[in-house]
Amino acid sequence: MPDKLTNLGFTDRFAQEATLYPDLHPARVIAQYKELYRVATAESEMLAEISGKMRHAAVDMSDYPAVGDFVMIDRNEGSQDHAIIHQTLTRKSVFIRKAAGKAHDVQVVAANIDIVFICMSLNNDFNLRRLERYLAIAWDSGATPVIVLTKADLCADIPEKLREIETIAFGVDVLVTSSLSEDGYTAVLKYITLGQTVVFIGSSGVGKSTLINRILGEDLNKTLEIRRDDKGRHATTNRELFLIPTGGCIIDTPGMRELGLESANLARTFIDIDELAEKCKFKDCKHENEPGCMVRKAIEEGTLTEERLQSYLKLKKEAKYEGMNSKQIEKEKISTMFSDFGGIKNAKRYIKSKDKGK
Repeated sequence: MPDKLTNLGFTDRFAQEATLYPDLHPARVIAQYKELYRVATAESEMLAEISGKMRHAAVDMSDYPAVGDFVMIDRNEGSQDHAIIHQTLTRKSVFIRKAAGKAHDVQVVAANIDIVFICMSLNNDFNLRRLERYLAIAWDSGATPVIVLTKADLCADIPEKLREIETIAFGVDVLVTSSLSEDGYTAVLKYITLGQTVVFIGSSGVGKSTLINRILGEDLNKTLEIRRDDKGRHATTNRELFLIPTGGCIIDTPGMRELGLESANLARTFIDIDELAEKCKFKDCKHENEPGCMVRKAIEEGTLTEERLQSYLKLKKEAKYEGMNSKQIEKEKISTMFSDFGGIKNAKRYIKSKDKGK
């Protein structure tokens, strides 16, 4: 039977990196409070705080540990004192959004996730433009998006809704669930296996908690009450990681109607527009009134809607990719990734120098 840390998703990839810190112990962040974290090791759960060195080195919010992160701490079992987090292991995926009220800061919603379940109810909450936004961020996270349509019992024409989604969600699985059906969650459960981590996102009231309760086999609110002992009363948490009885983990998130974009994978989300843009007469075509614009032609022929194009342009602008094509966007992402080194060329020189020094 696998140990708790393995079920929490601690794979060989993380285990190998953890060997760089022989005096520390691996753990996963399962809840985040105002100044503290709740972490789980193979042996137990405990409250932890980051070291002074980590706090001093942090440049922005995304440098701090978040729910889902694997961290290296100073002990394997709890005690009266808080454990100390000394290092965050490299994230394999990260779901982020622009922090509220911050011009250049981002908030990590969840880290090291395998699947993002995008929940949208089949009532008045149904919104294709919002779904495009969720998909763009989900693809950018490095995880795999799966669309979960809830409250199917409230929809008069499910096939029509599915046809609408097919026009924007290329290569994405779509599940239909209903809270009235006791086994409505089983389709979701099939995607969650031992060691995998999934996150549920969506507006408040779409039925996320109902699905999560069914998967956990108990009431989420009761679970939260049990988890928050007297030491955990320092603040409430917005995100929490739960072990699933059948294997795997769930990260629950607060309802998010709008997600501020810091980065987005528009090439995966708007593959139809990108393919059309490649055929435009001009490489810098803005898809307005330029001659030979294949995007405008598709709109005129009815194979592409004006609303989808405007959504694409809006998200490009919001993610600071305005005026760029897909190749330029990827180049910009790479440049941003290596900005601390002064560009990718300097990063390559740095890596070579490190290799020579070995």
